Amino acid sequence: MTAAQVSAIWRAIAPAMGNHLWQSTLFAVAAGLLTLLMRKHRARVRYWIWLAASLKFLIPFSLLIEIGNRLRWWHASTGPRTGLFFAMEEISQPFLQSAASVPTRPLPSAAFFGLPYIVPALLAVWFCGFLVVLITWSTRWRRISVAIRSAVPLHHGREVEAMRRVERVGGRRTRIEMLLSRASLEPGIFGIARPVLIWPEGISEHLEDGHLEAILAHELWHVRRRDNLAAAMHMLVEAVFWFHPLVWWLGARMVEERERACDEDVLELGGERQVYAESILKVCEFCVGSPLACVSGVTGADLKKRMVYIMTEGISRKLDFGRKLLLSTALLLAIAVPIGLGVVSAQDRAEAQTESTAASAVAYKSASVRPHQAVNGMVEHLGIMFSPQGFTARNATLQTVLGVAYGVQKDLISGAPDWVNSEKYDIEVRLPDSAIQDAPKSGRGIGIERLRVMLQALLADRFKLTLHQETKDLSIYELVVAEGGPKLREASTVSVNPDGNQSFEGSVREPSQMKMGPGKLMAQGATVEPLAEQLSWQLGRTVVNKTGLTGYYDYSLHWTPGESEEGMMKLMGSKAQAESATPSESSASSIFTAVQEQLGLQLEAKTAPMSILVIDHVERPAENE
Repeated sequence: MTAAQVSAIWRAIAPAMGNHLWQSTLFAVAAGLLTLLMRKHRARVRYWIWLAASLKFLIPFSLLIEIGNRLRWWHASTGPRTGLFFAMEEISQPFLQSAASVPTRPLPSAAFFGLPYIVPALLAVWFCGFLVVLITWSTRWRRISVAIRSAVPLHHGREVEAMRRVERVGGRRTRIEMLLSRASLEPGIFGIARPVLIWPEGISEHLEDGHLEAILAHELWHVRRRDNLAAAMHMLVEAVFWFHPLVWWLGARMVEERERACDEDVLELGGERQVYAESILKVCEFCVGSPLACVSGVTGADLKKRMVYIMTEGISRKLDFGRKLLLSTALLLAIAVPIGLGVVSAQDRAEAQTESTAASAVAYKSASVRPHQAVNGMVEHLGIMFSPQGFTARNATLQTVLGVAYGVQKDLISGAPDWVNSEKYDIEVRLPDSAIQDAPKSGRGIGIERLRVMLQALLADRFKLTLHQETKDLSIYELVVAEGGPKLREASTVSVNPDGNQSFEGSVREPSQMKMGPGKLMAQGATVEPLAEQLSWQLGRTVVNKTGLTGYYDYSLHWTPGESEEGMMKLMGSKAQAESATPSESSASSIFTAVQEQLGLQLEAKTAPMSILVIDHVERPAENE
């Protein structure tokens, strides 16, 4: 796996994982506050609250947010976002990267220093911890499995008779099978779908009938409440999120409230408190506690606290209407809040799209988009011109106009249908009068970036263009300083034409800084950056400036025309570009040599992560009104 792939995976996973852990932690804290309000009520209520906090680690809010994103029927009726909503969004998703607008000139996406080594190291640490947890539990599970295999079914005796009496009192129709084990494990329920009761051999001799029925009633309630299933789900949470201390703390709280809930249920059926407490103490005296939480026993949790709790009368009460309303509201908010975030997020995207469409109506005064038609059967050359009044293109494909509008090369645009690179258009866009009148104040004309924004608005309006940015490994050229140093002459002044009214082909730099012709390129007072951009158009492959030169220079470059026209052929959208995606070394050798001999620079072929524009949607333009 390359550094770019590791970096891309990390950028995609890290914020999502950070948000999920933060949301789950926040949810657990809220659950803890809720259990404090319920501390004088039934233990089963607190148990289910802790179980919900545990399961939250397995259920990311992003799933509910995605459901909200798809509830488009609510978008139109959603009111303005309040300060409370902003606070909730910031708290719930502190690691969410803000949606960045597509830059007019994508830069190479460099991975953070050391990231290719840090990410595998973190994954290795997590996997080692995951294995340690699994191995520990497997060892304990094997111990129980050995006891199960050596156990024999118990079909008669005072234990079976007591179990049947307890089942009748508890209203259970399905009988639970009992296994007599020689192991010293405490009585416990083993299994989830078909639970069985493991009963240690010899313990019945130390128990009276009342003690026996109390223990069996406790185990029966574990079955009725499906405590083994809940414990198994939390064990999965502990295995995956072993590094989070709150997960293990939740597990301890769940065992504590689980045993206390069973104690309450046994006593509620009419069991005597003293007899029930004695039965638990006798089991602790002669047996060893269960090594796994998913095998529910009778001796779990803090024994001293349980004895005090059992012997204290009237320590818990049922939920009143107010507490039930509180729990229902909390459950509703836990589901409604992430869905609401998704709904409003989708509304924001819809509003942003509406604002973008509305902005396109005022970004330019007028526009004309027509299919190109040859005059007298003559093939017209590609022509592109920026001027203080706007933008004009003749015989240009939409692919070409896209590259000009966003300042990218053809290889940095993906997802375009075939007609985008084959159908030719004549496009003319005019700026508003106010923009033209204000232009002389800047001293540099309208400005290329402002004209690009205008052109982007046209594409969104007339071609219904929507796109996003991704990172992909691409074959590029790096422009570096050749051996012997650069041969560029530093410019004393930067030459700028105030009106910028000059026609050029392929270039989207300030026209006053650079001129092009067949086999030649001349610049005055220009940086090396526009040189890399012009070479990109000529070679049909992105050229990244790695020279480190930051000054302004006068330079002139001449090469044999016709030997490196692949990039320009691609720019014009000709059939030749479909036959070869990149220029061959032989066809581009002339310009390679010219760059090295005349400028003291060198083009090196590389593979690097690049930001590309991915077209999500585009339509053929409607006829002009």
